[in-house]
Amino acid sequence: MWPYPKVLAHRGGGTLAPENTMAGFRTGLQHGYRAVEFDVMLTRDEVPILMHDPRRGRTLPGEGLIAETDWAVLRELDAGAWLDASFAGERLCTLEQGLDFCLEHGIWMNVEIKPAAAAHARRTGELAAQAVARRFAGVSLQASLPVLSSFSFEALMAAKETAPDLPRGFLVDVIPDDWEARLAQLQAVALHTSHKNLTPALAGQVKAAGYGLFCYTVNDPARAAEIRGWGVDAFCTDRIDLIPADAW
Repeated sequence: MWPYPKVLAHRGGGTLAPENTMAGFRTGLQHGYRAVEFDVMLTRDEVPILMHDPRRGRTLPGEGLIAETDWAVLRELDAGAWLDASFAGERLCTLEQGLDFCLEHGIWMNVEIKPAAAAHARRTGELAAQAVARRFAGVSLQASLPVLSSFSFEALMAAKETAPDLPRGFLVDVIPDDWEARLAQLQAVALHTSHKNLTPALAGQVKAAGYGLFCYTVNDPARAAEIRGWGVDAFCTDRIDLIPADAW
């Protein structure tokens, strides 16, 4: 049900490095992590970049929406100083750059498609899936392929239509009543959900239906052990300093 790595570094390097950056990937590697989760969003000129927030202000200086800003502007911004002065000068990276780095270093990926707004859902799913499919053309081993996930059902459907051979995980905060029908429509391999809203009964239902079960974002080793006992297959963590990459 889940042939992929079981413990992933959230947004590259968790809380130890600027999220969704090369510095994050390098920090994850330093802690033994060869499996990551990261977010993909489109710029105004439709460049898929690694970005979580739809607007500047938290991880990028200044103001403005990512979807209304060209890559030529965004790539010049400091994406590291917000976390620590030691990361000053760190830049955003494109999805292409992120894929290249991960492939070079043998890092498995959970690619979260993160539309900046509902109007961008389909296009974000298409372009993210295209980029990943290009890099993995000819790869048939399921465990080697990245999993595409998203809170946006529309984005994942677009990804399915664009690159049907790439595995998909439907991402939800609270598991809805129609979760099984949604997974079937997406031809998904897994349900991704918050560990905070999961129960042993719900976990059992997902596993009994034959799907992988992935949780975000688990930062306590005791909690990780607890949900594993419920049948959870994998999780991502911000605390790559507390939870070893081979914890499971």
